Amino acid sequence: MKLTPLPEDGKGDWLERLVSESVSQGSKGVNAHGGWRSGTCLHPAVPFPCAPSMRVAQAEQCGPVLPIVPFDRDQEPIGWIAASPYGQQASVFGRDPALMARYVDALVSQVSRVNPNSQCQRGPGVFPFAGRKASAEATLSVTDALRAFSIRTMVATKDDEANRGPVGAIMRDRRSAFLPKDLII
Repeated sequence: MKLTPLPEDGKGDWLERLVSESVSQGSKGVNAHGGWRSGTCLHPAVPFPCAPSMRVAQAEQCGPVLPIVPFDRDQEPIGWIAASPYGQQASVFGRDPALMARYVDALVSQVSRVNPNSQCQRGPGVFPFAGRKASAEATLSVTDALRAFSIRTMVATKDDEANRGPVGAIMRDRRSAFLPKDLII
């Protein structure tokens, strides 16, 4: 198992609180050393059983914590996901193709990536990063992300009469290499 440091200050403390809250509400850690932390590294934690109302089951923690919420009816987890404000990924594990297909069909309108018999993951790098609801807005490929986060300068002007003439002339006559008219947003 590979452990990597958590990416932000306070993340380990917050994840530890989520796990300890779930334990205080009746969950048990089902994996050895789950939730144990050293500095910015947190050993993956699997609290079980969790209730859908527990914060650990509702939070988009983006960390190595996997709460397991048991259910009796097939529609229960779909309802929880539909009610959630988040929508990055979901994994569906099973052997019954008909049941798995029902989950896939229900989930594709709630999350941006469904992983049949596979864990949620970032890669491969050619896949876009995507999310729905409060998880993200739109879809961003690795190339798009690099381009979006590497623009250092922009030129912005109000769209009013005082600017239309001069700015229009700069662009129309190609007087600026930075302001080509095909890059207007």
